[in-house]
Amino acid sequence: MTGDIQASTPQAGAGLSLAEPGDYFALMKPRVMSLVIFTAICGLLLAPGSLSGSIGWGSALIAILCIAVGAGASGALNMWYDADIDGAMARTSQRPIPKGVLSPRAALGFGAVMSIGSVWLLLVATNWIAAALLAFTIFFYLVIYTMWLKRSTPQNIVIGGAAGAFPPMVAYAAVTGTVTLDSVILFAIIFFWTPPHFWALALYKQTDYGRVGIPMMPNVKGAKRTRTEILVYSLLLFGLTLLPYWTGLGGGAYLIGATLLSGLFLYLAIRVFRSRAGDKVSDIDQTEATLYAVRSGNRSARNLFAYSILYLFALFGVLTADHLLFGVA
Repeated sequence: MTGDIQASTPQAGAGLSLAEPGDYFALMKPRVMSLVIFTAICGLLLAPGSLSGSIGWGSALIAILCIAVGAGASGALNMWYDADIDGAMARTSQRPIPKGVLSPRAALGFGAVMSIGSVWLLLVATNWIAAALLAFTIFFYLVIYTMWLKRSTPQNIVIGGAAGAFPPMVAYAAVTGTVTLDSVILFAIIFFWTPPHFWALALYKQTDYGRVGIPMMPNVKGAKRTRTEILVYSLLLFGLTLLPYWTGLGGGAYLIGATLLSGLFLYLAIRVFRSRAGDKVSDIDQTEATLYAVRSGNRSARNLFAYSILYLFALFGVLTADHLLFGVA
């Protein structure tokens, strides 16, 4: 298997098509980056003093740009390291390196330059706490998750999910220069959201991961254990989303919105728990073109995965709107 995977990866400078700007942009995982940018903006606006001038709009915009570029750099470095397996997975086979339009070396250089540039600029524009958190985020995603956890343990996405949870904390620190309980809560919400979000996808994409030896929860522990884990994390997530109300970060409008949004998330998780999603995965479940088109037995997992993306946008949006409109301290 290893030989086949390596053979599918283009060598640096060998037979590559002429790269276009869009190919480099694709290295940055723009779909993931959109969520990073949104949660970072929310984290910045939720930080005390952000609206009273403790950080200028110029510095605020630079901070969001740096977080976005840092996230994109992490994506590029991830694609560099995972070039050997991306071509063998239907879900990732159309990324720039497997397609042959960019070499792994180009992705490494692009990611390294963006990593250094984003951290340095954030340091100059804001403070060392925010810059250090951004640097640690990039390191965590590349070394802790991509190089270590992803290929060694079915808990990869649980621990590795911390990388995606840092952006609102980084933005919060860009304003305040500190890490507070509220910023930790923002981090924790995304951290506990990640396992049910990703495992719902893994339930009906497990053959794709199994083909390249990635020990995702359904492949190692089985679909039933995965469905149980999804429910457990969803219950914890429900409780966590109520904390901003008790700390004063969110008000009554947020409490109502969070209860409804998280209640629906939990309902969908219960549907997955009671289903047999992941027990059988058909060929149609394995193609990138049909990410949301699955057989009937896996629809509960597909529904949770699809809703989970909208859920996080909506939850952070409601919290930020409540803060801005009603002046919650």
